[in-house]
Amino acid sequence: MARLLIDRRDFMRGAGAAFMTTLAPRALNAAASADAVYATAFQLHSGEYGVAILSERGEIVHRSALPDRGHDVCFDPVSRRYVVFARQPGTFAAVIDIDDRRPPVTIASVAGRHFYGHGAFSPDGALLYATENDFDNAAGMIGVYDARDGFSRIGEFATHGVGPHEMLLLDDGLTLAVANGGIETHPDFGRAKLNIATMKPSLVLLDRRDGRLLSKHELPQELHQLSIRHMDVASDGALWFGCQFEGGATERPPLIGKARPGEAMSLVELPGEVLAGMRNYVGSVAANRSAGTVAFTSPQGNRVAILDDRSANVVASRDLTEVCGAAPDAGGYLLTTGAGTIDMPDGASRAEKEVVFDNHVLRI
Repeated sequence: MARLLIDRRDFMRGAGAAFMTTLAPRALNAAASADAVYATAFQLHSGEYGVAILSERGEIVHRSALPDRGHDVCFDPVSRRYVVFARQPGTFAAVIDIDDRRPPVTIASVAGRHFYGHGAFSPDGALLYATENDFDNAAGMIGVYDARDGFSRIGEFATHGVGPHEMLLLDDGLTLAVANGGIETHPDFGRAKLNIATMKPSLVLLDRRDGRLLSKHELPQELHQLSIRHMDVASDGALWFGCQFEGGATERPPLIGKARPGEAMSLVELPGEVLAGMRNYVGSVAANRSAGTVAFTSPQGNRVAILDDRSANVVASRDLTEVCGAAPDAGGYLLTTGAGTIDMPDGASRAEKEVVFDNHVLRI
C-alpha cells in the first residue's frame, strides 16, 4: 500500500467534546425492529449538530450528538456500525453502533489531512476508507483505517486528482470509485475554492487493496469547471454521477452522466426545463435497483429528477424545497430536506420542528 503510515495519535484531536446517545434504549429497539432504517446528519435550530436514525415511516428513533456539522454516512452490516463524516474541511468521523453494544469512537484526521465527508467499508468490515485532502500538496488521498483496532490509521493512497468527494465500493468488492471534484481548498481559507480557472475534475477507479489506478475518466476541457461530486451504482452496474458547475450562472452544461469500468463516461442531456430547474447543482445521487431508476436532487433548485437507469429518460420531476438527501425505499425514494421535512414514496410527509437535515441520507 502506498505511503504506509502507522499512526496512533489521539482520536479525539479536533473532535471537541465526546458525543453521546440521546434517546432511550426503547428507541434503539424500535430502530432494530424497523423494516428499513436510514441514517442522516442534522442540525437543530438551537445550533447543535447530530446524526439521526429514521424508521421506514420517517420517524426519528435514535440520535447522537456530534461536535460539529456532519455530512454523509457509511454503514458496515458485519459489525452493524455506521460512520458519519464531518463536512469538509472537518477533522472528525464518528463511529456509532446501531445496536448500542459498544461505545462510540471518534476518529481524528492526522496532521496535514482533513476529511471530505464520505467513506466506505471493505466487504468484511475490517477496513474503513475515507476521502481526504493532503491540503499542503493539493492532492486527494484515501485514508485507510483498521476497524478491528480502534480505527487506527494504517495507510493512505492517492486519488490521482484534487478534491475527492464521494467514494463507493463497487459490487466486485475490490474496486473503489472516487469522484475527484477538481476543486482545490485549504483549511487556512475555510471553504474557499482556490483553482476555479484550472479545475480538472475526474472519476477514477482504484484497487482498494493497494491503491493501484485502474482507470481515470476526465471531462472535455470545455467542461473543466463541472465538478463531479456524487455517485451511485444502478441495477445494471452503471456508475451514475452528478455534478456541480462552477462556471457562469447563465450557462447550462449537462449535470448528469454515467460510466462503466472499461468504458468511456457519457453525459446525459436532460430536458431543458428539468436542467434549468436544477440550477447547475446536483446535491445527491441515489439509485433504486429494484425500480430501475436513479434520483438526482438539487437543493439549489428545489428539484428532484428521477431517470430510468437504462434509457436515461426522465420518468419524474418535481419541486421540493431544499431537497438534498435521497435513499431508495420500496419502488421510490425517501427524501430529506434542509427545511426539516421527510418525504416518503407513498406521498406521505413528516415535518420535524427542531431539525434540519444535512445533504445525505443512507438506507442501512
